[in-house]
Amino acid sequence: MSEQTKFILDESQIPSAWYNIIPDLPAPPPPPLHPGTGQPVGPDDLAPLFPMELIRQEVTGDRYVDVPGEVIDVYRLWRPTPLFRARRLERLLNTPARIYYKYEGVSPAGSHKPNTAVPQAYYNSIEGTKRLTTETGAGQWGSSLAFATAQYGLDCEIWMVRASYDQKPHRRTLMQTWGATVHPSPSRATNAGLAVLADSPDSPGSLGIAISEAVEAAGGSAQTRYALGSVLNHVLLHQTVIGQEALKQFELAGEDGGPDLIVGCTGGGSNFAGLFFPFLQEKMAGRMNPVIRAVEPSACPSFTRGIYAYDFGDTAGLTPLLKMHTLGHGFIPDPVHAGGLRYHGMSPLLSHMYDLGLFEAVAKPQRECFAAAITFARAEGILPAPEPSHAVAAVVEEAKRCAVSGEPKVILTALCGHGHFDMVAYERYLSGEMIDYDLPQDRIEAALNSLPEVPKG
Repeated sequence: MSEQTKFILDESQIPSAWYNIIPDLPAPPPPPLHPGTGQPVGPDDLAPLFPMELIRQEVTGDRYVDVPGEVIDVYRLWRPTPLFRARRLERLLNTPARIYYKYEGVSPAGSHKPNTAVPQAYYNSIEGTKRLTTETGAGQWGSSLAFATAQYGLDCEIWMVRASYDQKPHRRTLMQTWGATVHPSPSRATNAGLAVLADSPDSPGSLGIAISEAVEAAGGSAQTRYALGSVLNHVLLHQTVIGQEALKQFELAGEDGGPDLIVGCTGGGSNFAGLFFPFLQEKMAGRMNPVIRAVEPSACPSFTRGIYAYDFGDTAGLTPLLKMHTLGHGFIPDPVHAGGLRYHGMSPLLSHMYDLGLFEAVAKPQRECFAAAITFARAEGILPAPEPSHAVAAVVEEAKRCAVSGEPKVILTALCGHGHFDMVAYERYLSGEMIDYDLPQDRIEAALNSLPEVPKG
C-alpha cells in the first residue's frame, strides 16, 4: 500500500468527456412536465432560459459528452484536483479505516461549482448570450458563475439567499470582485421577491425563492439567460470530472478494489453525483461494490422526510414540474449555516436513482457536522465548508464504527469546498451559540399540502 498523502494527476489527464449515467440505469428518469399541459417539456419550452447545447445535454442519451477544448483550457487553472489520504484523521480516530477525500476547494471560487459554471458560461457565450442570471445559497455557486462569466466577457446578476447574504458578506464581495451584481433574496427587484416580502418582511429567503427571482429576471430580454448550479441533468453531468479523476487516483493509491463506502453531502445533489456516478458505473459493471450514502441537513431533509412527487423547482412556480424528493416548494428551511443545502427539493435524476435503491440517505444536525469539521481541520489542516461538513460527520461516524469492529473499510468522500468564508458559522459553533433546529412534521405536511396537481395530458 502506498504511503503517499496526496495523489496528483497531470493536466493531460483532465477528463476529455463528461459521463452521462442515464443510459446505464435500469430505467430512465421521469421527464419534466409543463405545468399547464402535463406534457413533457420540450426544447422550445426551455429555450428562453438555456442555450441549445445545454438543453441537448439535459436530454441526451449519449453515454459521454465531449468537453470543449475552450472549457478544458479554463479547467487547467485548477484541475485535476488532488485526492488526499486522511492519514492524520485516521490516527486521531484510531481507526483501521482508510479515508480518502477528493478536494475541490482548490478551484478559484473554492468549491466544485466552477466545474459546471465554466461550461455553462462558455455555451452561453458562443450562442450570443450577453447576461446570465442565477441564484446562490452560501455563495459558492454565485461566486463560481461570476468567475466563469468573467472568463467569457458576460454580465452576471445574482440573487443570494438573504440568510447567507447576511452571514457571508465576503462571498458577496468575491462575486462583485469578478464583476457580478448581487441582490439579497427576497428582493424588491422582482415580482417574486416583492410577493414574499409582502407576506414575510423578515424572510430569511431560500434557494426556491432565489430561483424564482433569477428565472423571472431572465425572462425580460432575448440576450439574457438563466444558469442553475445544481439539480438539473446537465449540471450533474459536468461534475463527473470529479469521480472520473478519483477513479484514476484510486489506482495510483493502490486501492484497486475501489472504496467500500462513498459519502457525499446533498442539497441539490451535484457534488454528490459528480463523485459517485463514475464509481456507480464500475459497480454496475461488477468491478467494485461500494455502499453509497447521501448526507443531508436534518433541517432540510428532502430525501429522508420528503416525498417523491412532481413539484415546482422554485417557490413562485415559474419552473417546469420536476419529479423529485421534495418538502414542498413553499417550504422555507430554517437558516442553518449550510446555505447551499437549504433547498426544498432534490435533483430529479438523483431522486429517481434513490427510488431505484441505488444509494442510501441519512440526515444530520448542524452541530454534529461542525464538531466533525473541527476534528477534521485539526487533523488535516483544511477547514471544510459547512455543506461538506455533513459528509465529514458521516465519515467520522463510520470510521468510529470501524474502530470498534476492526473493519479496515476504504471510505471516500468529496470535500467539495473550503470554509474560509464561513468563519461566522465556526465562531458561533465555538462560542456555543449555534443551535440545532427541530423540524416538526406538521411544517413539512403544511408545505406538502401545496404540491401542484399534475394536469392530465
